[in-house]
Amino acid sequence: MPLPTPDYARNIRLIGHSDQGGRPDALQVMVHRGFAYVAHPWSQGFSIIDVRDPRKPGETVFVPAPPNTWTIHLQTHEDLLLVIHARDLFADAAFAVDEKVYYTKSVGETVGTASGAKAARNWSAGMAIYDISKPTAPRPIGFFPVDGVGIHRIWYVGGRYAYVSALVDGYSDYIFMIVDLDDPTKPVEAGRWWIPGMHLAGGEEPSWGEGRRFALHHGLVEGDTAYACWRDGGLTILDIADKAAPKLITHRNWSPPYGGGTHSALPLPKRDLLVVADEAVLDHEEDGRKRTWIFDIRDPGNPISIATLPTPAETDYSAKGGHFGPHNLHENRPGSFVSDTLIFATYQNAGVRVFDISNAYEPKETGALVPAAPERMVDKRGNRPRVIQSADLFVDANGIIYSTDYNAGLAIMEYGG
Repeated sequence: MPLPTPDYARNIRLIGHSDQGGRPDALQVMVHRGFAYVAHPWSQGFSIIDVRDPRKPGETVFVPAPPNTWTIHLQTHEDLLLVIHARDLFADAAFAVDEKVYYTKSVGETVGTASGAKAARNWSAGMAIYDISKPTAPRPIGFFPVDGVGIHRIWYVGGRYAYVSALVDGYSDYIFMIVDLDDPTKPVEAGRWWIPGMHLAGGEEPSWGEGRRFALHHGLVEGDTAYACWRDGGLTILDIADKAAPKLITHRNWSPPYGGGTHSALPLPKRDLLVVADEAVLDHEEDGRKRTWIFDIRDPGNPISIATLPTPAETDYSAKGGHFGPHNLHENRPGSFVSDTLIFATYQNAGVRVFDISNAYEPKETGALVPAAPERMVDKRGNRPRVIQSADLFVDANGIIYSTDYNAGLAIMEYGG
């Protein structure tokens, strides 16, 4: 079949596409040993796609999630695959009608777990661990359970510890948790940290008021430092040398005056820089123009914002429909494409973007590709526009870009820079 014609392309070309075995929805993607592991938001499970020839994706294997459970994020390293388990919130009546509820109110309070009271649970909550020594035959070997809504996202690049965002009973929303994988068949909690005011069952009271959501999306770890993004709660830099007792180095929040949604942090340690993306979460920029920031972190206790990445402007994306603005960053994982000067990012209805930050004070866009609109909608939320919403991306060691969408399958691209 011919490849879908992109809506716009500059210095990036589409070289392959997969409908992911007829389940075209995906959020996070990892490419590992020639196979793409994609996590589905609507199809309730994850898929493994043979991309050893990225121009001709091959067989797809689907692994279903437990009932009422979403598995929207995952991580791979060597023979391990880690997959989140959490309550399928977009199937929940509290969130299904208006997505604004999910982004503007603490999830623990919305679903009733913040008080700490134990309730009947019909979903799986925690982190599933698989052996993927046979890539298309993942074998469950362990599970890290949590009491609560579950885990949202994981950072794991090998070693003893995984770092997760977990919504545990008694907390208003997702907090930072360290999981000890010394024995991956029997993972245990090693430590946790949260922004004061989130532990409602412990008597704490939020200080941030209504209409704002303080919740850990995830944290990236470099050495003994975690760079964690807390949606409307901004950025924290944590000292995690003592895994049992993480310590705050600094907390920066630029919401207000900016619109919040702080989502992804990418440290560039050789240059003492930190790239931080604020996620656009509402249609037509109702939540304001979202930015991707560059911080100078020579003094980790005093990060200074020195620039923002250029906002795509070749058409009126705010009027296009859907979300317009940053979502995810390629995270320079070991074994993938690693660069201190090229930033790969998804911009939702503006597709995939590449930025050159050789001069950190004057970043420049050097490539873009906006995939075609989905052929069909599988998004279970009602009344969503049929436009591309590029969600996540992964750049492999050969520089091939793999990008997901909520409805449009896996787009495989080659950057011309």
